[in-house]
Parts: sequence; C-alpha cells; structure tokens
Amino acid sequence: MCGTCGCGEPGGPASPIRAHAHEPSPAPGHEARRVEVETSLLAANEANARALRERLAGLGIEAVGLLGAPGCGKTSLLERTLEILAATDPDAPARVAVVEGDCATDHDARRIATRGARVAQIETGALCHLDAHLVGHALEKLDLDGVERVFVENVGNLVCPAPFSCGESRRALLVSTPEGDDKPEKYPAMVAAADCLVVTKTDLLPHLDFDVERCVERARRVRPGLPALAVSARSGAGMDEWLAWLAAGGRR
Repeated sequence: MCGTCGCGEPGGPASPIRAHAHEPSPAPGHEARRVEVETSLLAANEANARALRERLAGLGIEAVGLLGAPGCGKTSLLERTLEILAATDPDAPARVAVVEGDCATDHDARRIATRGARVAQIETGALCHLDAHLVGHALEKLDLDGVERVFVENVGNLVCPAPFSCGESRRALLVSTPEGDDKPEKYPAMVAAADCLVVTKTDLLPHLDFDVERCVERARRVRPGLPALAVSARSGAGMDEWLAWLAAGGRR
C-alpha cells in the first residue's frame, strides 16, 4: 500500500497531504461523488520543489536525484563517486551533501558518512517515495556552507518517485544488470522523469543475460536522446563518464 495515503498502515507515518481519501457511503437519496486531489497534490509538491531548487541555486548548489529499484546500486555509486573525488582532492567530499531516503534504518547514511560527505537520513516509514517537503526539512539539518552538490537518493522504487520532484535539477535513473534489460519498458514513467540512464553492476555482465544496448534502446523509445552510461562501482568501469555527466551540469 502506498504510504502517501496512509491507509492500511496502522500507526505508520503519512504524508502531510493525502493523495486520496476513502469515501463514506452516500446518504439515501444522494449520489456519491469522487473528488480527485492527485492534481493538487502534485501541484503542491512542484511548488515546494521549485522553491527548494531556487533556494539551492541561490547558494550555488545543484541537486541531483538518484532513482532506481532496491539494490540497484545507488549508494554504491555514491560511495565510489566520493572515493574518486577524494583521490583527486581530499576536501572534495566535504563539498557534497547527501539526503538518504529509506523506509527504515540509517544504514546507507552511515555508509556515506564514512566517505566524508555531509549526510541527512529520511526514514519514510510507510511512504514509498521522497518529496520536496521532506527533502527541504532534511537539508535544514545540514550545514550547507561550502557545499557544491546535493545528491538525493530516493527510496528504492520504480513507480512512486517518478512524479514527485525533490528539488533536483537533474535525475539519474539506475538500472542494474541483475534486474533485466526490459525495465525501461516496464516502468516508462521513471524513464520519462530521468535525465540520464545509468546501467549499473556491469561487472556482472559475463554472468547474466543482459544487453546494455537493448536496455538503452528501450529507454530511448520512451525518452528519445536520453543520455546513457554503463558503470561498475566495484571495478570503476564507466566512472569517468559518470563524473563527466555530473560535471557538465544543467538540464537537457
């Protein structure tokens, strides 16, 4: 059950704005009417996201979102990114802030903290995605002085995060080789919300039936011209291209 509503999750946290409400039975002689609030929900989030994006831009900070399924390698990619940056400039990780979104635990936040970045954890509980309101509050807990880039690692999910901007300027969608190269066709809304496709865990390709070119082709059927990279956080393959995409900045 999606936690945006909170139904079906007794005692679990719910979003400040509910996506829908259960309708009471109509009184005799009256028609039942369904009130759609999804548009208002998304409009409110987009307003929050725009304000957050503008606030970060005013501080000279770009926010980059990381989207993908559980286990696709979002945290591992961040760890390797920070490791490479530190090898060139030991102070570089301190100029990075990370917002970690998970349903429970601070495991990923602790991993990132050991790499020298400033990190804030959001435990979403019943919520299956982050939104701009949550991210904004998380960033309030961090000292952003000197920060040049914020990474927003969303909850592992290939559906719900797509329409909810978190104030990012760009979004990278990660698809790992064990997931299968058909994921872009199965989850087109996520592809449409992305500015780059990152195929991860390429070190496993010799052991899997995964075709990188086929995966990219399927993604570009949804979003023509979508930039695509293939990386391995374990071996380091493709990390130069990933860092170049980050350094390029701006939105496609």
